[in-house]
Amino acid sequence: MAKQQANTQAAKGNMVAIIAMFFLFAMISFVTNLAAPIGTIWKQNYEWSGMLGNMMNFLAYLFMGIPSGALLVKIGYKKTALTAMVVGLAGLFLQWLSGIVGADTSVFSVGGDIVTLNFVIYLLGAFICGFCVCMLNTVVNPMLNMLGGGGNKGNQLVQTGGTLNSLAGTLTPLFVGSLIGVITASTTIADVATLLFIAMGVFVLALVVISCVSIPEPHLGKKTAVKEKSQHSAWSFRHTVLGVIGIFFYVGIEIGIPGVLIFWLSDVTGDVAVGGAVAAIYWLLMLVGRFVSSIISGKVSSRAQLIFVSTLAIFLTGAAIFLPETLTINMPAYAAGNGFFTAQVPVSALLLVLCGLCTSVMWGGIFNLAVEGLGKYTAQASGIFMMMVVGGGVMPLIQNWMANSFGYMTSYWLIIAMFAYLLYYGVVGSRNVNKDIPVDEMPIDERDL
Repeated sequence: MAKQQANTQAAKGNMVAIIAMFFLFAMISFVTNLAAPIGTIWKQNYEWSGMLGNMMNFLAYLFMGIPSGALLVKIGYKKTALTAMVVGLAGLFLQWLSGIVGADTSVFSVGGDIVTLNFVIYLLGAFICGFCVCMLNTVVNPMLNMLGGGGNKGNQLVQTGGTLNSLAGTLTPLFVGSLIGVITASTTIADVATLLFIAMGVFVLALVVISCVSIPEPHLGKKTAVKEKSQHSAWSFRHTVLGVIGIFFYVGIEIGIPGVLIFWLSDVTGDVAVGGAVAAIYWLLMLVGRFVSSIISGKVSSRAQLIFVSTLAIFLTGAAIFLPETLTINMPAYAAGNGFFTAQVPVSALLLVLCGLCTSVMWGGIFNLAVEGLGKYTAQASGIFMMMVVGGGVMPLIQNWMANSFGYMTSYWLIIAMFAYLLYYGVVGSRNVNKDIPVDEMPIDERDL
């Protein structure tokens, strides 16, 4: 009876921890997806700056990825998450501050454009927010995978958390786009101050909630194993290294598709609300895809899902490139004060939006495949993965440059190339060919044997 009660208590504790991780998953998307729609404001002043805020957000991963993994091992999941909340509050505050100070203070010039202090403050805020989401990502992915027991069940929990991540991703560009509306010469970051205040309020609430939740800490107080020098590391596994590259490309795809789409539709229609609303549908479809994946992942392998969606995404993106812009369709949009309405947009926009169904399952699938069989190297691999999320800043910036230089649709050839790599990873690269490497820690009572 006592054992049964203990198991029941453990199950309840795990469920609370799982719910907490789901909440943090939503927070990651909320903060990340502020950058692209807000970038339409700065783009009015600096043509080259559209995806720069997004770049700063993801650049933080390059510096914080491995330290986040080390921090997780040292202070645990809960304290790492709470630290991330405080950092996120600081980053959001700086972004809000950029709307009220420094607009008349010149700092330096770029290509003839005078860069003002408020833009520098905004970029600093975006960079600091990147530290926040990097730490949160380091917590939620291995935690959910562990609580699910790894394998298909672990992937199932990651995909379920991704569903809430996509819900936040759906609402964020929709709200920001509706607050901005039609871009004019007088549009500034101050026009989205309300959203930034809401974001800070959500972070305060998250601080309170997570501080009251009991979260399992498998890496703390563990004295049953000996730390020993090893000739191997997470980098010793081919499927992990190729998965790291896959994550770099995947995040570039996930952010690049809707990010450039917002700029394109804003130019085509003259209304940021339309671009934001259509991009919101992309994130909504990611929600749908992750929800479906959370149901089927117990039976359908991560590898099979990745192969299927990569193939479909290549087809959809290729069709979007070749279809003429004059071929249009009505899609729903929303603007503050006007409510919901339909806007005429190119059919290519619909095809790109449908890619959200494909990208929805890629993060969890790649992560799950790449850490499978790593054992004691899993925590190290998680930090490496977070470092490579910088791809969400680098690749969209390259795509934005291609869009400005060669045209919006031409820039999506970069997306196709990255999808092609993920297809290769699903078919060939995800197989663990290093099963001879020992992955279990040596028990303390065997260290001298």
